[in-house]
Amino acid sequence: MHLRASAILLASRPHGETGAIVRLVTAQHGLVAGYVAGGRGRQMRPIMIPGNRVALDLAARSSGQLPFAKFELERSRAALMTEPVPAAAISWSCALTAAALPERAPFPPLYDALDALLEAICVAPSARGWLGALFAYEVMVLAELGYGARALPARPDPATDLAGLLGALDALCAPIAHYLLDDARGDVMAARNLLMERLARMV
Repeated sequence: MHLRASAILLASRPHGETGAIVRLVTAQHGLVAGYVAGGRGRQMRPIMIPGNRVALDLAARSSGQLPFAKFELERSRAALMTEPVPAAAISWSCALTAAALPERAPFPPLYDALDALLEAICVAPSARGWLGALFAYEVMVLAELGYGARALPARPDPATDLAGLLGALDALCAPIAHYLLDDARGDVMAARNLLMERLARMV
């Protein structure tokens, strides 16, 4: 296996003395995992942040082997990780994607929507500028994975009804937890709970 593509880094965890295992999503190859040699080193540290878009080179000698991953930074979102609300939004959207999507199943619309959501979080002057995109992304994940026919709340306009939009996001908590993250570890929903707590302080 050998693939090259733009990818969004979703998660990274230490492996061995200096390496890391990463999970990324691509438009045409879906969710993939790989081992990054030296992933915890000084040179790679600014790149190994969830939300960053990278130029990925993934290679494995056999289908049963964890591929080796190399990548270069295309778009950094690292600066937002010091801001409580944007950081929580980036962490949650990446954690949701990593936990909900099946391995190696491409969802090009989801990849594009996630990249657009992360970019909106980066450039918007406040959460009002990206909350609607977050709501739309969560609904889109449910729909792409087969749960779009179920009753979901309508999206209020964040410019005029911030409290209503937060209520609509809160209403999505149950279907996300039940349909998308039922088998996932509890810390995935903990990332969403942290985001909702920080958003609630805005009202």
